[in-house]
Amino acid sequence: MDLVVQSPDELLAAVPHVLGFKPEESIVLVPFRPGLSITRVDLPKTAADREEVWDALSGPYGRHARPGARLAILCFTEDRRSAELASQHLSNRLETVGITTHIRLWADGERWREFNTGQTGLQTQATAERIAAATVLTGAAQPAASRASLAASMVGDREPIAQLLPAARAAAADSTPVLERDWALDRLEQFHADGNRLSDVDGARMLVALGTISTRDALWEDMSRENRTCHMALWNDLTRRAPDEVRAAPASMLGFASWLHGDGAKAWCALDQVPADRPYSMAAIVASALQNGIHPRESERYQTQTRGLAAELDESFVPKPAGQQRDIPGTQPITDRPAPGR
Repeated sequence: MDLVVQSPDELLAAVPHVLGFKPEESIVLVPFRPGLSITRVDLPKTAADREEVWDALSGPYGRHARPGARLAILCFTEDRRSAELASQHLSNRLETVGITTHIRLWADGERWREFNTGQTGLQTQATAERIAAATVLTGAAQPAASRASLAASMVGDREPIAQLLPAARAAAADSTPVLERDWALDRLEQFHADGNRLSDVDGARMLVALGTISTRDALWEDMSRENRTCHMALWNDLTRRAPDEVRAAPASMLGFASWLHGDGAKAWCALDQVPADRPYSMAAIVASALQNGIHPRESERYQTQTRGLAAELDESFVPKPAGQQRDIPGTQPITDRPAPGR
């Protein structure tokens, strides 16, 4: 989604539509040129936390910075002092990798202040409504009330499919992996064509089929930047409905599709749906792409390589999100990072 903003008020109003949720107690880094990701990170409150945030961001930003790179640091919090300290710390550190902080904004929901110039102003309802109307015209969904509500949107009624899993497993045992893979690919093609939600019976069968790595990889191979929104719809629905025992695969597929879409927060929320006691190598691949700031445009170059790596990774590895990230112009990825120490 591309948005043209002409004032601090408009920039602040645009951020929730880019992130997909309204940030709270957060810092958002917004680059002015392609190449760097838009990043959200929980607002650090101590010197140690500020260093830990920079440790998480220094690798991706240092690798991808280009000559003349500039960005804005936006702080969403009532704690103006913490915002000023954190944004100045980040600005100083970014300067060491060649990135200039053009704007340092603080906003508490009603007022804003630009730390570099001392300029102040109000966050107006009229501006928020104008930006919301502009995003509606692009077909974008309106932002969730918070990151927690975005995560909650991935949890649905899991009991219907749970009741059908024994029958689905019995049917798969009477079939063959090749037949189940072919059925899954045909059902995916049908979803691409009509977008109709899978029935509970088909959902259970698809989730059981995903338990075979070759089937999962065949469906993963179908995923591209052109059809990513369709994959996001399918895997979001199945993640919502999947019991713990079969949720790692659809959640990881949703994470990968969300990363392709440039939606780092949704990708992290999807990975959070991978049960902690069921580590899954594909989730580790997606987490690595997010943590290292790999741009979705590089996906095709590494797609075969990453699928092979996912098959070889130690299944005991559970990715631990190091932070949170995201983006404003549609040409850039969005990343989303948890608070330091979590």
